[in-house]
This record gives sequence, C-alpha cells and structure tokens, in this order.
Amino acid sequence: MRFTSQTSSDGVTEQFFTLDEIPGVLWTPEAARGTRPLILLGHGGRQHKTAPNILSRARRYAAKGFAVVAIDAPYHGDRPQDEEFGRCAARMRAGMAAGENPGALVAGMHSYLAGQAVADWRAVLTAVQRLDHVGAGPVGYCGMSMGCGLGIPLIAAEPRIRAAVLGLLGVHGLAQDAARVTVPVQFLVQWDDHMVPREQSLALFDALASTEKTLHANPGKHGEVPAFEVDSSLRFFTRHLS
Repeated sequence: MRFTSQTSSDGVTEQFFTLDEIPGVLWTPEAARGTRPLILLGHGGRQHKTAPNILSRARRYAAKGFAVVAIDAPYHGDRPQDEEFGRCAARMRAGMAAGENPGALVAGMHSYLAGQAVADWRAVLTAVQRLDHVGAGPVGYCGMSMGCGLGIPLIAAEPRIRAAVLGLLGVHGLAQDAARVTVPVQFLVQWDDHMVPREQSLALFDALASTEKTLHANPGKHGEVPAFEVDSSLRFFTRHLS
C-alpha cells in the first residue's frame, strides 16, 4: 500500500492510497493510534471513492472514532475502463431505453463487476488492517445501489465483516449470495424508487439470511435517502462494532 497524499481538517485525517492498481482513500480520527473498528464504503454506479455522499458519510464516521475506507470500483473513478465494460454499459443503457426489466439489466452489470470487486476489497481490507492506526478490529460494510450489489457477494465471502448497512437494490442476481449473509443488516428502501421496484427491494431484504435485520423505508425516489439515515447507520455500527 502506497500513500500518495495526506490532509487533516475538522479532526479527521484523509489519506489517498494505491494498492497495486486499486485507488482508495482512508479516513481516520486525527492523530489516531491503535486498533479501531473499520467501515468499508461501497459507492453507487457512475460514482467514485470521493463522491459527495461517500465523502460526507466517511467524515461523519471517522469523526466518531471509526476508520473508514473507500475504493474505486472496477472501471469507475480513477480506474481505467476497457472495451468489454463499455459494451456491457451500452447494452444496459439500450435495454433500459427499450423498456426491458431494469433489475435484470443492472444485475448483469453487477455480476460482471462483482468478482473483481470482491477480490479488490479483500486485498484492501488485509492491507488496511496491517496499519498501526487501524489494526485488525471489527469490520462493517456500507453500500447502497451498486454498493449493495457488489457488497452482498463480498459479505457472503468475507468472514471479517460483522455488520452491514445495505439497500436501494432488488433481488435480481443476488438471492444465492444473500442467503449466505448472516451478519446483522440495516436495509434501506425508498418507497417511491423509480429505478428499483419496491417489491424487488423487499424480496432482497427477505432473501438475506440474517436473523437480525431491520428494514428502513422512507418516502422518496432512488437518490433521496433522508440525511438522518446516516446517523441511524452510525448508531447501528456503534452497536455492532464497538
């Protein structure tokens, strides 16, 4: 892991890094020392590791004592794209324009990305936990939309993750992995989501094998999650990772 820059403000230190070809950011309390809980943040589609919603959430968590890391998903942010990804994205857009099932189209894209994304996250998690100011403490995952679609296969494969905040996605392509998720989950649904049918979101919540899972449903469209849900997720992670 190679750190490329470091800044501190408002009690939070922000460190940009690369691990092999994976670009990421680590946020920690300023002058942090010793082991602390770690939260992995997965961004949404067409976003990146410092998208405004990722940045604000990361700084909020770090200000409360957590270490937080975000990386660019394959073919997003500062990562190079390839021709196959471009063709996959074009097929998805064309299908949506033609009125095809959006859940199935999005699931196809997520399936294309998931294998590499899971490997990337596991490598970054190992590297970050070797740092003196993070350590091998308990780990949580937070991801909405594509962050959920790539997060569920990760959580199913990674035993170090002990709790997750997920949502804004349907069950297409995820039922098998969701059945392997047993950690506590807080799951968000936007009741008027124009991209993910309500019944598909509820089906994904139902498919999760967790014995402790909570559904948070709010009015509004896909990107209109209320700001107070960040505070709710902070309480959730504090309860399960402290």
